[in-house]
Amino acid sequence: METDFVRIAFTSETIAARVAELGARITSDYAGEEPVLVGVLKGSSYFLADLSRRIDLQVKIDFMSIGVYQGTTKTGIVRITKDLDIDVSGKHVLLVEDIIRTGLTTGYLVQNIEARKPKSVRVCSLLANPDQQLISFPIDYTGFTVSGEWLVGYGLDIDEKWRNLPYIAEIRRPAHV
Repeated sequence: METDFVRIAFTSETIAARVAELGARITSDYAGEEPVLVGVLKGSSYFLADLSRRIDLQVKIDFMSIGVYQGTTKTGIVRITKDLDIDVSGKHVLLVEDIIRTGLTTGYLVQNIEARKPKSVRVCSLLANPDQQLISFPIDYTGFTVSGEWLVGYGLDIDEKWRNLPYIAEIRRPAHV
């Protein structure tokens, strides 16, 4: 396994410090409100858990999950496989992502949530790759900007492996991807 790792991109200490900064900004921006944090499964689960504990407000938490229709590529047509349980109409929604690459999935989810008539929809992503982004929308809170490296850990995976690492590591591109 160690031969697959190139370097540690973000240590657990670096991640924790940045999550604390994001939590403080979100607390300030939503002062007096009760935002609904919507995590995009599975990758955002670690980030969402830590971020929610750094927001000094009452929050509600829910999750959405997306899948790709059979016969399409990973950037193909998406569908919701786990929808919200909370009614978000009239509420402030913060969509929490692990990483935004092309933005297609996040853009789709933002439109889907906006159709439910929330008071606002904002996006928070631990990682963002502006060079790969195909559609433009505001990412209101970004932990770190990355480029095209293959990253695992802290929720990020390759074939469901390495999500549980407490840091984010760059790995060599897998042959099968």
